Amino acid sequence: MLKLLLPLSLALAAGVSIVIQQALNANLRTALNSAALSGVVSFTVGVACMVVFALVARDPIPSAGMLARIPWWAWSGGMFGAIFIGLGIVLVPQLGAGTFLALLVTGQMLASVIFDHYGWLGLAQRPIDVSRALGVALLIGGVVLIRR
Repeated sequence: MLKLLLPLSLALAAGVSIVIQQALNANLRTALNSAALSGVVSFTVGVACMVVFALVARDPIPSAGMLARIPWWAWSGGMFGAIFIGLGIVLVPQLGAGTFLALLVTGQMLASVIFDHYGWLGLAQRPIDVSRALGVALLIGGVVLIRR
């Protein structure tokens, strides 16, 4: 368990950072009077941070051949990030951070167990079993309780 302490702590910190990100983006939307511009600012700062991370990590630049072998759909992750950021900017002020993130996690879990079950997008197949279904049901129950 001690071996997992750092990864578990970092995963919790990532969750906290999502709440902070959504609150900051919602505030920026109000200040700029634009959901789209606050999203652009969020992504611009994010890209700058990832460039710094890549430089610090000394990641090699991929060859043209390597880039050509990547499936077309693998390039669309940023689009889904934009959907997440854009919806958060609009919905957090309406729903509150707790409800938005509870729904977000529930949507993630529903999609995750389905994608795992069918092995979609290159994931290893992991059938839906009783404990996974119960976990999703408990998350949905948690959303209902948080939203009350």
